[in-house]
Parts: sequence; structure tokens; C-alpha cells
Amino acid sequence: MVGSKGKQGEPKNFKIGKLDFTLAFGSKVHELPFAIKLNDFIAKKYPGTEKSYSSYESKVTVQETNKNFDADIYMNHISEHGGYRFFQASFSPDEKGTVLSVNHDYWGTLVTYIGYFLLFFAMMAILFDKNTRFNDVKRKLEDVKRKKEKLLLVLFVMFSFSIQAQDDHSGHAHQAKPVATKQLKNQPKINYIDSILKYKVPEEQASRFGRLVIQDDGGRMKPINTFSSELLRKVSKSDTYEGMNSDQVLLSMKQFPMAWIEVPFIYIKKGNQNIRKIIGLKPDEKYTTFKSFFDNVGNYKLSPFLDDAYKTSNPTKIEQDLIEADKKVNLVNAALFGSMLKIYPIPNDKNNKWVSNIELTQPTGTSLDTIKTAFPFYLEALARASKDKNFTMANTMVVGIEDYQKKFGSAVRPSDEKIKTEILYNKYDVFKNLFWLYLLTGCSMLFLVIVAIFTKNKLLQKIITGLHISIFVLFLLHTLGLIARWYISGHAPWSDAYESMIYVAWATMFFTLAFDKKSKLTVASGTFVASMILMIAHWNWMDPAIANLQPVLNSYWLMIHVAVIVASYGPFTLGMVLGLVALILILLSNEKNKSIMDLHLKEITYINELALTVGLVMFTIGNFLGGQWANESWGRYWGWDPKETWALISIMVYAFVIHARFVPSLRGKWIFNIMSIMAFYSIMMTYFGVNFYLTGKHSYASGDSVVTPKEFYYSLVILAIIGTASFIKYKRIYKK
Repeated sequence: MVGSKGKQGEPKNFKIGKLDFTLAFGSKVHELPFAIKLNDFIAKKYPGTEKSYSSYESKVTVQETNKNFDADIYMNHISEHGGYRFFQASFSPDEKGTVLSVNHDYWGTLVTYIGYFLLFFAMMAILFDKNTRFNDVKRKLEDVKRKKEKLLLVLFVMFSFSIQAQDDHSGHAHQAKPVATKQLKNQPKINYIDSILKYKVPEEQASRFGRLVIQDDGGRMKPINTFSSELLRKVSKSDTYEGMNSDQVLLSMKQFPMAWIEVPFIYIKKGNQNIRKIIGLKPDEKYTTFKSFFDNVGNYKLSPFLDDAYKTSNPTKIEQDLIEADKKVNLVNAALFGSMLKIYPIPNDKNNKWVSNIELTQPTGTSLDTIKTAFPFYLEALARASKDKNFTMANTMVVGIEDYQKKFGSAVRPSDEKIKTEILYNKYDVFKNLFWLYLLTGCSMLFLVIVAIFTKNKLLQKIITGLHISIFVLFLLHTLGLIARWYISGHAPWSDAYESMIYVAWATMFFTLAFDKKSKLTVASGTFVASMILMIAHWNWMDPAIANLQPVLNSYWLMIHVAVIVASYGPFTLGMVLGLVALILILLSNEKNKSIMDLHLKEITYINELALTVGLVMFTIGNFLGGQWANESWGRYWGWDPKETWALISIMVYAFVIHARFVPSLRGKWIFNIMSIMAFYSIMMTYFGVNFYLTGKHSYASGDSVVTPKEFYYSLVILAIIGTASFIKYKRIYKK
């Protein structure tokens, strides 16, 4: 017997003795009390693309004996009739047919959703009811805080004279002066650079050019400034080149493409010895030219090595470096000689396609035949203006192109305000800069807070307070950056790997500052962790570019489910770093400082438990909200997708950590903090492991295939060392 899911099995007849049998294997056929007729199927695509779908929709008519009515079915929008629910599942490759899924479970859905609501209500009550463990820990935290303040007051009185002496002595200290360093130029100076700089377009003129809108390969409409910024950062790892900003560089590349193939501005890491050997780059050189990737007859030097690199799903480090270098070369080639600048909307095009002047080789019978020469004339006008300093003609050409875009591309062209916001977003690169600002303030505050445990100094406390205020200001900038990205992209900024990382960093800071009044040590630790998360977000395998949404993500559920479940990573991350800080405090403990260190240790452990409780509540609610989203999108709650499975595992892991206190042998501050660190590995697997190693419906957040970083194994070794050493110290000092 042959059969499968979604198909009716072929009946097989046979006879045993005098009995006739008919058996079939396959899906059971149900006859519906009504019929559904497909009137039209619409596959909506992002502007100018062929296979990049923004949504797909089935327009149907439900036909019954007594009445007919029309309905629209699309992703995240179902149609219900007679207890049946219809979902948009897929469609025919020719876009002329649709595939719907159906279920018939009215009461089951109603009862399930009521159960979900009761679950959400009960879990939220954990955080607000006065008779819960959460509120009990908060009371204990307040008691510890009062005891610590009393102890600090005693110590302050006892050492007041020595503190005064330290203040007097500090008044004679010399302030270190910053040392000016000379910028080293690793690339050789050649005449091509001098020639390019000679005809450099002024910043004001380049900014006018940067405000023009282009359509990228994914159908996203963005200012040229966004493309030029991404180009320069990806290729040269810098925001400027020889004093030129990204718009000036792109204009120069379009003016003098043959000169730029000789300019060394493609960054190659020193560790990439294989690529350096292939292209002939010297050991002390950071940058190479576009020309160096080709031999004397124009053969691409990397070509023989790329087939194997792109075929494997798990590339080696050498293959990753080859792929990265190949992407840079292709990007430079597209900027110099390709059709990346699609600045001309095709009049009355159904899919709002935009093209570049290079693509317009044949007459179209539209306004394109006249406007297509505007960009070449603009480049010529810039060349003339570099001599007579008269940019009137060049500015006129830019205005003409902009007016053409507004007239024929208004359906997809972003508003002037949105273009201005995106250019400012590109200019300040807020999340990349927040990495080192968080790192500087967090590490400084963490060091000074630990010093303050042993040394009582008024000036030191004022500096810590100043750093605390600075961290809050940086968090506001982080929030504004997320709002700006939301406004620019038109969707919630947690839809891909990069966005989810900067959102996790934001959530970590939010919950860190939520415990603002409880512990300065917590604020410093959380800020340091947020800086590390932002650092990871800007590693090579994450693309920070703003992209369009996949159809399944184009839903209000993105703001509900993803926001809640990804935000829960914040308190989990905070709990992990507080656990690590607690172990370090144990290592710093001795018989003399035992009293004050024990209070700090209790404070951190209580805050850790509060953070993990908040994280577990959010993570559990977010997981069940994901089940509701799945039911609204596909008609099922749970599909054993890798992300769903690992989320369930993480829930059980953290539930065990929080409830381990009921096991006598697992009580204590050391065991709780070490478990809060170890449990975080399950979150790492839920987020990174699923997204980058496993396949499933959540793979839309994945980047390129990655190999487990060696830092992961280092962390296990370091945790084993710190855990063992702190356990010995804890047992000797606190368990006497």
C-alpha cells in the first residue's frame, strides 16, 4: 500500500477465504458541507523583485446551498466558517494556484486559549502577589540593604580619619594627560590617491547625492547614503577613507572607476595568510587593491578555491575567509561597474521596479528615455565644477532626478523625513558606538564599586554616581536607536539575528536598571554584559543592514511573541553575570572582610533570583504566545520545531534552578549562583544553536553557517576553574 500525508491512499482489494477486504493507507477524506472557489491568488512582492515575497493572498468564495460570500485568506489572517478555519499554507510555483490548510476545532481552540489566559494571569501574579517567593525575596533584599547600610556607617566612622588622610593625599596627585598618537598609514601612497583627492567632491554636494533613493536587490527602498555607508564599512572597515565620507567615496568611484581599481582600500585581516599569499599582499599591509584579485589576463585569483567553500554547509576558517573576501570583491565590482544605483522608477510599472542607467540599453517609450542620461551628465558636471567651483548644474541634475523619483516612484519612495532619519542613523552608527561606551563606563564602574567595598571615599562614591548617570543616558540613546530603526524599517526591530541581539542588549540594560535602587554592582555588571552582546552583534557573521520582512513575520505577533520571549534573555543574561560576580566576590573574601562580603553576596544572590524569576515568567509566557501565533498562522500549536523544543528545555532548566532550594543538598549561595551560570548555556543553545546549526521554521533569523567559536570551550574551562576555586573558598569561610 502506498500513501502519504495530504493524499488519499489507493485502495487495494484482496480475498481471504470467502471474505473480501479493501485496505488503503493515506489521509482520510472529509466532505465539507460547503465548497470553496478560488477567484484569484495574489503573490505580493517587494518592489522590483521577482521572488522576494512580502505576502501572498487567496481571494475565495464560500459556496453553500443558501448563500455565497467572499473571503480573503493570507498569512496570519485566517477565514472561519461553520467551525472550520482555513489557513494560507503555500502556493503553486506558477502563482496560479493556492494551497490551504484547514482544521475543525472550535471548542478545543476556545478552551486552550482560556487555559493560556489563566496561565498568563497566574504567572504574572507570581511577580505582584504579596504571598509569593518573589515578594519574599524582595523583603529579604531590603533587609540586607539595611544591614549593609548600618555596617557601612560603622566602618565609615571607624576609618573616618584615615579616609580624610587619603582625601588630603589625593589632592596632590597629578592628573594623567592624554598622549597624542600619530596615525599610522599601512597602505602605500600612490598617485591614484592624490588624483582622486584632487577631484574630491565637497561634502555638501555629496550629501545631496546621498539623499537620492535607490532600490536594492531585496526590494527595500533606501537612500544612497545607506548603500555607501554599508559599502565602505564592509570593504574597508571604516566610516571614512582619506578624509572622504562614504558619499564622497561612492561618487569618486563612479567618476573614476579605473583609478579606484588601483586604490588599496579593501581590508584584509592579518590572519588571512592564505588569501594574502594568493593576491600577493605583504605581511605589513592591511589593505589591498581591487586589481590585486585578478591576474594579468583578467582571471579571478580566488575562483579555483570558491567552489568548495560555497558548497559546504560547514566551512572551515580558511573557507570562511575566502567567502568574506569574495563578497567584498563582488561588492566593489558592483559599485564600480554594476547596476547598484537603481535610481529611476519605471513609469506605471505594476511591481514598482526601479532601474539604473546601465540597464537602460533600449528605448522604452517613456520618460526614462530622457532621464536616463541625467546621472552621467551629473558626473560630468561634478568634474567641471571641480575646476571652476560652480556646482549649479550638478545641483540641478540632482534636483531633477529627485523630482522624477517623487513623480513616478511615490508609491514606494520613503518620505523625506524618513530619509533624513535613516541618514542620521547611518552617520552616528549608535549601536556600534554604544559597544565601547557601555564597555568603558561598565568596566570603570565595576572596578570602582569593587574598590569601594574595601575603601570608603566620598570622591569615589561621587565618581560611581556619575558613571551611574552616564549609563542611564547611554540606555536612553540605546532606546532612541531602536525607535529610529523601527521608524526606518517600518517593523519592530527584532526580526533578524542582528536586531534580536541589539534588542537583547537593550532588555539586559532595562532589567539591570530596573534594579537601580538595589545594587550599584548589578548596574555595573549588567552594563558590561550589554557591551559584550553588542560586540557579538557586530561580528562578521551578522549583517546589520535593515532588510524587508518575510511574510510570516509581517504580523502584530512579531511585536507580542518575539518581544516578550527575546526580552526574557535580558534577565537571564543579567542572572548569569551576577552569578559570575558572586563567585568572584567569594574568591575575594577572607576572615577580615567576611561580614561585609557576605552582605554583598546575599544582595547579589537575591537580585539574581529575582532576575531569573522575571526571566522565567516572561520566557514561559512568550513560549505559549508563540503557540498561539503558530495556531493563527498554521493551525497548530506545537510542531517540535528545534526552537520550540529548546525553549521548552530552557524553561525546565530554569524552573529547576529556581526550585533547587527545596533540595537540602542544593541550598546555598554558591550552588545557586553556579547554576545560574550553567543554565545560561541552554539559552545560548536556544538562541544561537537553533538559529545557526539546526533547521526549522525559525531559521529566518539565521546568518551564514558558523563554527562553534573557540571562546565557548574557553568559557567552560574558565567556569570550571572559577567554580572549583570559589567552592573551596566558600566552604572554608562561609561554611565553618
